[in-house]
Amino acid sequence: MYLIIAEKPSLARNIIAGISKLQKDEMKKYNGYFEGGNYIVSWVFGHLFSLADIEDYSPSESGRWTMDNLPCFPKEFKFNLKKNEKKQVDSGVEKQFNIIKRLCNRQDVDTIVNAGDSDREGEIIVRLCVRYALEGQKSFVRLWLPDQTPETISQGLLEMKDEGEYENLANEGFARTYIDWLYGVNLTRFATLKTGKLLRVGRVIVPIVKAIYDRDMDIRNFVPQKYYVMVSNEKTNDEFVELTSKNKFAKDELDKAKEMCDKYNACEAIVTSVTTKKSTLSPPKLFSLSKLQSYLGKKYKMSMDDSLSIVQKLYEEGYVTYPRTNSEYLATAEQGKIKSIIASVQKLGYPVKFKTGKSIFDDSKIESHSALTPTYKIPDPKALSDKEKQVYSTILRRFVAVFCEEDCLCEKSEIKIMVGTLEEFVLKGTVITQKGWTKFDDYTPKDKILPKLQKGDRVNIDFKPVEKETTPPKHYTIETLNNYLKNPFKEDKQNADENDDEDYKAIFEGLELGTEATRTGIIDNACKSAYIALKKDVYHIQPDGEYLIEALSQLGIIMDKYKTSQLGQSLKRVFRGECTISDSVQLAENEIQEVFDKAKDIETNIGVVGEHIGTCPLCGNEIISGRLGYGCSNYKNGCKFVIWKHICKKTISINHAKALLANGKTNKISGFISKNNKPFDAVLKLDESGKVVFDFS
Repeated sequence: MYLIIAEKPSLARNIIAGISKLQKDEMKKYNGYFEGGNYIVSWVFGHLFSLADIEDYSPSESGRWTMDNLPCFPKEFKFNLKKNEKKQVDSGVEKQFNIIKRLCNRQDVDTIVNAGDSDREGEIIVRLCVRYALEGQKSFVRLWLPDQTPETISQGLLEMKDEGEYENLANEGFARTYIDWLYGVNLTRFATLKTGKLLRVGRVIVPIVKAIYDRDMDIRNFVPQKYYVMVSNEKTNDEFVELTSKNKFAKDELDKAKEMCDKYNACEAIVTSVTTKKSTLSPPKLFSLSKLQSYLGKKYKMSMDDSLSIVQKLYEEGYVTYPRTNSEYLATAEQGKIKSIIASVQKLGYPVKFKTGKSIFDDSKIESHSALTPTYKIPDPKALSDKEKQVYSTILRRFVAVFCEEDCLCEKSEIKIMVGTLEEFVLKGTVITQKGWTKFDDYTPKDKILPKLQKGDRVNIDFKPVEKETTPPKHYTIETLNNYLKNPFKEDKQNADENDDEDYKAIFEGLELGTEATRTGIIDNACKSAYIALKKDVYHIQPDGEYLIEALSQLGIIMDKYKTSQLGQSLKRVFRGECTISDSVQLAENEIQEVFDKAKDIETNIGVVGEHIGTCPLCGNEIISGRLGYGCSNYKNGCKFVIWKHICKKTISINHAKALLANGKTNKISGFISKNNKPFDAVLKLDESGKVVFDFS
């Protein structure tokens, strides 16, 4: 008897439909499972277990967060059944786990099937459930599903592999879970206790917020610079021919620009060649999840969270393949399946035919899942909401474009014009002569319509200096942020379709920030935490996001793309079996320990919010460490004494503050920065009125 444990109830229903194609016996419904013939099908609700909290390893006497049990590096990570908001085990979770536990230990069950989603997270969700439910040993196999159609499920049930073949995937999943817990729990508590404000610190959320912060700061601080370019736009044969020189001149080089224009205008401009080639325009690639989200964000202003939830629903209903894929290619072993999809799409009236080629089928660019495509199961349009239609139609039409039987034909023209011996100008243009796949997928030619010129023609020119102004970088959009996160070391990729070898290398090496499976949720959490905001399809930093990044910088917490990518690479090494879970976890622990070691530095330690550090020189009450400064506890009654934690861009440590309160002055402090950005050293002292002032004597 097989016990199949699905990741969620909807998948369990689809598996039951697949089983009905294999056996005659009907599945009967019981409390929390179905049974019939040789199969039992039960389910979880995503994660039934979560990692234990710090207090399970090192209890706090007060029951509150404290620095006393930080950092926490468990020798062995513990899992507990998920708790509700009241910190009590969820009754529904406990009930379903007990059902699964009873089923796992039934004597007639000899094989347990992991039917989690086909990714790292799905792999460990069911493994954890079985780990804590099973008493003894039983055969453990994996049901791996690229889509949820009955045919794929019934075929998958006949081809299940031993769970041991997915050991490295599970190891990566556990390593990722442990590392994210170590960063999130330790550094969130550390930063919150230090600043007095809840700061969500995570391995991926911080570099994402920082990318948007850095871009918005670049825009905010951008100072436009004027410059000159040489432009000619004169008529030849009754058509304007615009020529823009590659030479640029600074704003104080206008005379030099005029002089160069005179040199150009003294020359003849001759057409040296005119070429026109007939060409076939290749269709775009199939969608990965992030490419689909970028497209939907740009065209429909659809958020990543909305697009993921919609495509996930389409997947669970069997209309599209597994959505959380980072590939835009298909596996060669899937050619038979693609032929059946093409047959279904042809019935809709689309002119498609089966094609092969490296731009479509490329095993070297698939990690776990192939590109997003429709399945042979076509939805009734009346059953879909407007947004579901937009998402499904986008996936379907891209599939039609890739497999369109009619090529897109065009004429590519190129005109070369030589101005004396000074500069060659190249004009390019494209004219579509047969639309082909462009009927079904958006395409806008980037080249201009060219003037009718012949080789040997003399082109009229009159170059003049034209004033231009540098423009600030653009805010991140859904598309450009996705591009950045997939390969943060190759920013603002606009033409990734042309050659994506570098991008796939970055993905397979673990250089990306987050994964297709996690990225959307992390960005959504950043929005819900008010760190960033999405307006239409453009991201903006928010005041809380600015505070997060600046506070972490002052605390010495460096969570940038370099650190996150370093950890991502270690996780990929776990996946490839090149290192162990503990090796990867140790790397994270070393990074976290470094943060706590730096916090003890006498020059930068700002203490913990709420800590008592001395006596107020004005009223005699306690001085307490606050978010922004060390202030008097009697502030509600009017005492305004405060020592700010940051003065002239220098951190005033708790030891500086204690010395100031005890002695009326500090030792000499180095590293202050003046308004003119000049460094200086000084002593801080209390004047007669109790005000903190500089002493340069």
